[in-house]
Amino acid sequence: MIWLTAETPLINWQQGLVTFPKQVQIALEEEADPDPLADLPTQYHEFAKIFGKEEFKTLLPHREYNIAIDLVLDTKLSPGPIYSMKDAESKALKQHIDKELATGKIQPSTSSASTPVMFVKRADGSLRLVVDYWKLNDITHKNVYLLPRQDNLMAKLRHAKIFTKLDLQWGYNNIQIKEGDKWKTAFRTKYGLFEYLVMPFGLTNAPAAFQHFMNNLFRDLIDITVVIYLDNILIFSEKPEEHPGHIREVLSRLMANQLFCKLSKCHFHVTTVDYLGIVISPAGFSMDQKKIEAITSWPMPRTIKQTQAFLGFVNYLHCFIPNFSSVAQPLHNLTKKDTPWSWGHLEEEAFQELKALVTRSPVLIHSNPKLPYYLETNALGVAMGAILSQGSR
Repeated sequence: MIWLTAETPLINWQQGLVTFPKQVQIALEEEADPDPLADLPTQYHEFAKIFGKEEFKTLLPHREYNIAIDLVLDTKLSPGPIYSMKDAESKALKQHIDKELATGKIQPSTSSASTPVMFVKRADGSLRLVVDYWKLNDITHKNVYLLPRQDNLMAKLRHAKIFTKLDLQWGYNNIQIKEGDKWKTAFRTKYGLFEYLVMPFGLTNAPAAFQHFMNNLFRDLIDITVVIYLDNILIFSEKPEEHPGHIREVLSRLMANQLFCKLSKCHFHVTTVDYLGIVISPAGFSMDQKKIEAITSWPMPRTIKQTQAFLGFVNYLHCFIPNFSSVAQPLHNLTKKDTPWSWGHLEEEAFQELKALVTRSPVLIHSNPKLPYYLETNALGVAMGAILSQGSR
């Protein structure tokens, strides 16, 4: 019996008593995962707790990085409305509240303020609860702590030969709300008024607070063996034999700070890795195939918002698209203020050309400071651009 070996209970054979430790996990052998750590290299099994599948059961410890919500002087919060919901949404809302209460992420509130909630559909059709914090965010002092630029992160990987990617569990919920500020996060539902004890998604300063926390935790390793964007950790090494030591250092800090990872989203000892939607290898950078497929299958926009959504998506990959600014100009013109909606030949041509350009999927090489750079510039009536290249260009 696997559970008997794992839990090592005290057995009194004369009295027929079995005494288990205070914390015990018993499951039928046929129900148990035969090897829940199959994707974790054996050399890191001492850190198995970091990759456990247990749910968020207790609040993580208070940290010096607990997020404060400082309001602009002479402003105040007022109660928000309750949005109507369909039966399926009401059921999902009740389940969400029950789960968050059970895990200790929220608590009943007596706040004088409240924010409405709504549901949005995920790509897979499931519902995601959104707390509409725009009024709170509008009167909150902004934290200007910068998130890393994608190009700066990638520049640190020019000599990397091997990678390990870690994805943290629970994201922003790893940071608590500062005492005295919890009431400001209150959200209003037909099932009652509740407030967050942990930092929720949607607060204006949440990304800055979380990045600050992660940067301080790994400050001496950042840009040397680690790059971090919010809850995405990428460990890199130039010498493969040094990589396990770099991983162990990161895992040790995660364990010491009670931070956990989703094993299903972690990748160990790989030479090619998808990080922030970019495929990274020793040869350079390329577009993620899933993003290419998303762009090529994108339906024709029929509104300004749909056009903005498409441009926002392709703009993330603009460095892979030659002449992006000039090609996309007709679509950008559609989004200008007071411009009437008119999807014609120019717009359709630009839309289809952007789709075609992403399928070429060029690889951008890592820059080499020891080699000369070539700067190529071009300017037209509607756009200007430049390319920095090396070698054969």
